[in-house]
Amino acid sequence: MTAGNNGASTPEDDDPFGYLYADGQANGAQPPSGGGGYGYPGSVNRVRAVGQRQYGQQAPAAATAPYGQVPQQQGGHAQPNAHYAAPETFPGGAPTTQQPQPSYGDGGGRRGPNTKGLLIGAIAVVAAVVIGIGVAMMGGDGEENAGGNGASTSPTTSQSSKPSASSSQSAAAGELPKTDAKTLRLEGGTSIASDVKGAQAEGGLYVQGFNQVGAKVTWTVNGIEKAGTYRLYVRYDIPGVDANATLTVNGKANTQPLNMKNFANQPKGDWEKGWQTTWGQVTLNKGTNTIELSCQQGNQCDAYLDQFSLTENVDQ
Repeated sequence: MTAGNNGASTPEDDDPFGYLYADGQANGAQPPSGGGGYGYPGSVNRVRAVGQRQYGQQAPAAATAPYGQVPQQQGGHAQPNAHYAAPETFPGGAPTTQQPQPSYGDGGGRRGPNTKGLLIGAIAVVAAVVIGIGVAMMGGDGEENAGGNGASTSPTTSQSSKPSASSSQSAAAGELPKTDAKTLRLEGGTSIASDVKGAQAEGGLYVQGFNQVGAKVTWTVNGIEKAGTYRLYVRYDIPGVDANATLTVNGKANTQPLNMKNFANQPKGDWEKGWQTTWGQVTLNKGTNTIELSCQQGNQCDAYLDQFSLTENVDQ
């Protein structure tokens, strides 16, 4: 080699494709042959053809490199090193087969997202919103109704106002009880009739058969708020002839009979014009009391009985 031209004796100038250029051919570059390397004559490149490396044989000490270190590259162009073996060829090296990836289905491995749980949760949220809207709408209607007329929107349960034959009719708030013929307990041959017009009881009913000894009607009075003396009013009908009867309160007879005179001076024998009203004093207990009107010996009982009622005694 001369000082001016070093030829292809150094790795830096070892161009494997130099035979393609005019200056390379001038320096003796040859195309690769089946028996060895290629490039310039005397090149330090020791590249072997694929398949010539025999693993398991002792490699020249100068040509092998420890596992994990990159062998030195020659020249300005990176060339493959025939003595470098892939990591998977060494014991304990990288695996040569592809590791299976974990599955995300129901068949095994790591489970995927719980779509069923998410769906149930979404349905629950929607249901809660719908219920909340319904409750709010119902509550709003109730407030509007309460503010508009002050009346309750919920219906009230009505109790039967039809009393038994021995009980009194229900009195309105602040009023004393009253009753009529159909609610009285009848004894001693008395009965209900409606032939004679003029009775004020419902259906024009009245008690007949009172004109005989032993005849009796009983009124069970409920709801007396305080004990005291009251007035008992009795509406009756006579044929223009005076009558009277025995008045008994809670088992004790009054000393004076109930007077059923012909106060209106109606003509004798005219039942339809003989409807009148009388009253007598009664002493009642707080709560429930029994009032009896009966035909006893010495009474004149030719009368029909229509309605009974109580008022405060104005003489107290």
